[in-house]
Amino acid sequence: MGHVRGLRLLAGAAVALSLVACGGANGERPKTASSTPGKAYSRDPYPSTYHRYPGVPTLVRNVTVFDGEGGRIDNGSVLFADGKIVAIGQTLDAPAGASVVDGQGKWITPGVIDIHSHLGDYPSPGIRALSDGNEATAPVTADVWAEHSVWPQDPGFGRALANGGVTALQILPGSANLFGGRSVVLKNVYARTTQAMKFPGAPYGLKMACGENPKRVYGSKGREPSTRMGNIAVDRATWAKAQTYKRKWDKYERDGGDQPERDIAMDTLRGVLAGEIRVQNHCYRADEMATVLDMAKEFGYHVTAFHHAVEAYKIADLLKANDTCVAVWADWYGFKMESYDGIGANLALLEKAGACAMIHSDDANGIQRLNQEVAKALSAGRRAGIDIPDAVAWKWLSLNPARALGIDNQTGSLKPGKMADVVLWNGNPFSVYTRPEKVWVDGALLYDANDPKRRPVSDFELGQPGSGDVK
Repeated sequence: MGHVRGLRLLAGAAVALSLVACGGANGERPKTASSTPGKAYSRDPYPSTYHRYPGVPTLVRNVTVFDGEGGRIDNGSVLFADGKIVAIGQTLDAPAGASVVDGQGKWITPGVIDIHSHLGDYPSPGIRALSDGNEATAPVTADVWAEHSVWPQDPGFGRALANGGVTALQILPGSANLFGGRSVVLKNVYARTTQAMKFPGAPYGLKMACGENPKRVYGSKGREPSTRMGNIAVDRATWAKAQTYKRKWDKYERDGGDQPERDIAMDTLRGVLAGEIRVQNHCYRADEMATVLDMAKEFGYHVTAFHHAVEAYKIADLLKANDTCVAVWADWYGFKMESYDGIGANLALLEKAGACAMIHSDDANGIQRLNQEVAKALSAGRRAGIDIPDAVAWKWLSLNPARALGIDNQTGSLKPGKMADVVLWNGNPFSVYTRPEKVWVDGALLYDANDPKRRPVSDFELGQPGSGDVK
């Protein structure tokens, strides 16, 4: 009897094993405690609360159009409504009740996008109490987020809108550290909170830095890194740690089990390795950019853009092959050793090579004249025999930065369906005598040079209540 019972148990066990081996009777793996997914942490704990300002249907006609994608329309028109571009062309009809603007002798373009700004983190007035861009306490501070320093009342936002036609911008931590922290993309609108300025759907960025800054800041403290090889060594050790962290959390979220310990800095680096967060890398020298591209391959991440990149013209082919953009100045060079080989034709040479290139400011005043910086870069290119049309060069101000920020499907060009981020210039925007006449963000008129009531002024500039009676 015992023998028969034993055979039955063995047979039952065999059937059970066969079901497990086949994935169960219905072809699915049986649920167990270890196969229950673990609870994921929020990838976006500070979501955008942005709402566009109200606007009216608007037709701008009899104007020269740069569409932001390289196209030019003379005597053209642009129609936008409900926050979106509706149509561009030479002959457009205004819908009933639309505001009609005669742009005779004027130009219209997509709004300027600055991929490298510190407005809000280094606001005006530029005093120590408001200096919040560099957490220069360790070479790796991937745990800090630029948005947690942004002061929405910075007068620089309004200056950038009114003087520079800037409708969106990326705010980055400073470049003291190898891993400086997360960046944030903002719509250039007045709001009481940073979240109400956050560009909806824009990916986060990770600010990294190579070269002189980290080795100077930490070498002067007798700490690693103090050399360029030290920079890369700390980078590699950090990425190796991030890979381990990602594997643990991927497994937990897939299979469950014991929850790994949270590390806020590693959360950001895990996001980079997962392709969710874009690397924005401060780097000047060509050889260092090439090294960073190799390091990115070693650890499985992508460098979205090198910033400053004064020697980018030397490796334009490598940048194109790696689908890595570059953000540069027109003619800043020589202010430290790694910036010595900067040339005025940098942007033009990159465009000629087919690389993704753009202008950037890194400066509270420079952001107000990025159109003029592009004019200088165009002129330098033409002196070097590279004749790039004005309309093509507008990509350096709008579409290419939008692409590097991951928002080019929403803004960056005057394409039907995109956000109506639009600037009407009172002349050729590449002239030093030209300024924005009107600026729309999501179709809302936020600046009008002819209407004192539509000139942005921050709360800070309005002064303290009751302080008007000055004797």
